[in-house]
Amino acid sequence: MKYRLAMEAEYLIALSLSRKTALRKFTPAEIKIIRTLVEKFNDDSYNKIKEIEKTTNHDVKAVEYFIKERLSKTSLKDSTEWVHFALTSEDTNNIAYGMILSDATENILLPKLLKIVAELKTLAKHHKDLPMLARTHGQPATPTTFGKEMNVFAERLDRGLKHLLGQKIQVKLNGASGNYNAHMAAYPKVDWLKWSETFVAGLNKKRKFALELNPLTTQIEPHDSYVELFDRIKRFNNILVDLNQDMWRYISDEWVVQKPKPGEVGSSTMPHKINPIFFENSEGNLGLGNALFEFFGRKLPISRLQRDLSDSTVERNMGVAFAHSLVAYEYLLEGLARISVNEHNVVAALTKHPEVIGEAIQTILRREGIEAPYEKLKELTRGKENTLEAIHAFVGTLKVSDKVKKELLKLTPENYTGLASHLASK
Repeated sequence: MKYRLAMEAEYLIALSLSRKTALRKFTPAEIKIIRTLVEKFNDDSYNKIKEIEKTTNHDVKAVEYFIKERLSKTSLKDSTEWVHFALTSEDTNNIAYGMILSDATENILLPKLLKIVAELKTLAKHHKDLPMLARTHGQPATPTTFGKEMNVFAERLDRGLKHLLGQKIQVKLNGASGNYNAHMAAYPKVDWLKWSETFVAGLNKKRKFALELNPLTTQIEPHDSYVELFDRIKRFNNILVDLNQDMWRYISDEWVVQKPKPGEVGSSTMPHKINPIFFENSEGNLGLGNALFEFFGRKLPISRLQRDLSDSTVERNMGVAFAHSLVAYEYLLEGLARISVNEHNVVAALTKHPEVIGEAIQTILRREGIEAPYEKLKELTRGKENTLEAIHAFVGTLKVSDKVKKELLKLTPENYTGLASHLASK
């Protein structure tokens, strides 16, 4: 209701200031009166509008009557019929929703996402050199570093943020069927397209997610830009589901340790437990938010002919998807604040799998022109409990120079991390 009121207030002021209509120019004091209705909007204001709505059975008309009633007691009483001039309710609603989506993304979600990226970059920097067993298909694989794995997530989110910050939210201001019919009937000489562009631009001020006029619509703006925004948030959420699940596994393997908090309980029967509930709750809320975002993407761009009202009841739930995302981000941040990396366990898990350097050995042997090196290493390591000693003994049997043997014998799971440390800092 407050954002509807804000849209109607700014529209009335713009009609006055434009000097293209018969509406007189408001004084600065009168403009302040109008804007004060928005600035001092409170529960009493809301309840008054809802009381009017009991009679009108129309929410936007109730806002219009609320403004008229308040202005009728001021010097603006001669201008009340210019409230909601030539508009349809969707002109008010879609611009109100556009401002809400812009503000919610910038002021609520974006700061949390930036903080998550910062936390991940801190983990990446601090543990950039910590060698760690990688797993592909869940099996021991070529080593990485813990920091590099954290930076993968940070970089994915960073890339998404760059795309998100270019997002604009389209709005319309063109009347009951999108043709400026009423506007043109009253003032055929006004360039209403240009006027609308100027009005919408004036609503942006310092918005990171600017509103943009869509001049070609039916009664409703088709919501395609909403879906673009939701898809971008959904991508963030999917990345964070991935992070939550990986962190859950690291905790399960005791590579990551959760810090106990006095008074907290992990299990009603098992006193030793510290369950990874923050990562689990984050994952669940991300899934709920994305389920709604996916439905919005399927539903909102579709409307029968010039419009049907089925989009309206769906739009009222957009905040629910934002709320689940916000809760998820907060849980994730709490989880990240309560962990530490058990470097001993991370390295110990890696050294238990010396076979991971088999890739390096067979690659160097390929370089040296040795026949079937992959197959030789496969025979040596696959399906067996391997030791570094056995691998070294194998190297001793190879028909290569002593220099190459020394090169091979220097390989360990801990130093076979390629550019991981560099990539962790990238």
